Amino acid sequence: MQSLLISLSKTAQVMPSSKETGVHSVFRILFIECMQEISSFNPVLSSYDKFRIDRGNSMLQQRGLNTAVGGALQVLEAASDVVVVPGFGARSDSAGPLAADSWARLSSDILKVVDQNAAEIDGVYLSVHGAMGAENELDPEGYLAAEIRKRIGPDKPMVMSLDLHGILTARMIEATNGFAIYYTYPHHDFADTGARAARLLLKLLRERTATNVVRVTIPALVRGHELITETGIYGRFLDECKALEDSGEALAAGLMIGNPFTDVPELCSQVVVVTDRDPAAATAFAEKLAAKFWANRDIMQAHMTSLEDAIAGANAATGSVLFSDAADAPSSGSSGDSNLLIKGLRDAGFTKSVLAQIVDPAAAAAAHRAGVGATIEVDLGGALDRKRFTPMRVSARVKLLSDGKSRLETMKISLDAGPTAVLTFENFTVVVFSQSVSLFDRAMYYSNGIDPVEYDVIVLKSPHAEHHMYDAWVEKNYVVDVAGSTSANLPTLGHTVAARPMFPLDLGVTYAPKAQIYRSTLTPDANRDGAAA
Repeated sequence: MQSLLISLSKTAQVMPSSKETGVHSVFRILFIECMQEISSFNPVLSSYDKFRIDRGNSMLQQRGLNTAVGGALQVLEAASDVVVVPGFGARSDSAGPLAADSWARLSSDILKVVDQNAAEIDGVYLSVHGAMGAENELDPEGYLAAEIRKRIGPDKPMVMSLDLHGILTARMIEATNGFAIYYTYPHHDFADTGARAARLLLKLLRERTATNVVRVTIPALVRGHELITETGIYGRFLDECKALEDSGEALAAGLMIGNPFTDVPELCSQVVVVTDRDPAAATAFAEKLAAKFWANRDIMQAHMTSLEDAIAGANAATGSVLFSDAADAPSSGSSGDSNLLIKGLRDAGFTKSVLAQIVDPAAAAAAHRAGVGATIEVDLGGALDRKRFTPMRVSARVKLLSDGKSRLETMKISLDAGPTAVLTFENFTVVVFSQSVSLFDRAMYYSNGIDPVEYDVIVLKSPHAEHHMYDAWVEKNYVVDVAGSTSANLPTLGHTVAARPMFPLDLGVTYAPKAQIYRSTLTPDANRDGAAA
């Protein structure tokens, strides 16, 4: 049957289906991607036009990229008994909640593709973040998984890949047969996670394996340097999950810490294990790890510094220092228009060189109208989240203009901040974007002709970056305690939907780990030689 095998560079539509051949010579796997992380506390709604949409074969452009889809493609392309059916991909930068009409359009577009392919496919790979949210749907990934399950029926395996900051809900577990979860933060194992999901899906397709998912929820939200997996205690917890998975005792295992800024009913931290064995051992493992996580919840909180103390530290430093503005991190779902660090440094009379970034479409537009070399009077900051940030007036020189396009350092996927300007005033250099993009690396500095190492204070609009990007060479990294829709000072955010009590939102929270077990079965495939009996 080698004549039936095709490269992924060709369309899956040329392949005869299993119905036409009478045997399962190949497995047809539908790819669906829906990726967005939101902050419920960002007042600016997200919209459909913020998503990069890939229909059909355009999804294959992720081949070779460090993305979950790219990793899954690498595994499945090498499998002689698989044909990929590229379905629908939607990927957006983190933002505020998705507007109701945009969610209706996006979910409809995805499910139309599923409807078109449901009868002819043998399985589904679903790539999601896990911390998405819409105005009228607080569990979009769970909704999609449940609706896909309705369309493909109970006997076609579906495996999901997720960010460890996702919220794996009961609806997601009940609709799928397994999952793979990131093991690194700052994240760099995107492709590896997709590959793990693909290998699990192949096992389920070939062996028709029944799975148990053991889930232990933990009423704790965490944030801070102990979550950096290479150095922190959270990394050691994940090592235990990885060891269990690598040993073969579990098909998948993870410890998800959720996204504290996605205010939804099932927000929590949780240990999850997928096993094809008696769930007793997985239950004991999950409950034990959950207990250890709970016992260390206090040290997994962010150690923040007041703006006043951070400025004093920067004044005393002999080298560069980093101001991490975790409170306004677009990669976590913020608006990106906080000027609190710039304003605080200016008001304090700080005289060393400062490099910062901000989202302000009006200021960027004014710079593009004026041109390079011009001096403009603009309000900077407070363009979007007006309740938290007040615009500050500056007289600035337009140093550089760009189209705002770049590529993330690690993932190599595209960034588009819209018309962008580099403004200089006094001792400040500020990169001004028209729209928010992920700012957890140096890409948007480099692509606008700036090397952060040349400045005394660098503002990073993210809680963390990979070690080599900043921490390897700055004298000090201050996580500054200021307001914002992604503040690590979690009790200040104002959760109203998440289950309570919840640490650290509430005092005196007590906890005893207790597992929930979900069972998934797949009937043997009579058309497949060697199918499980």
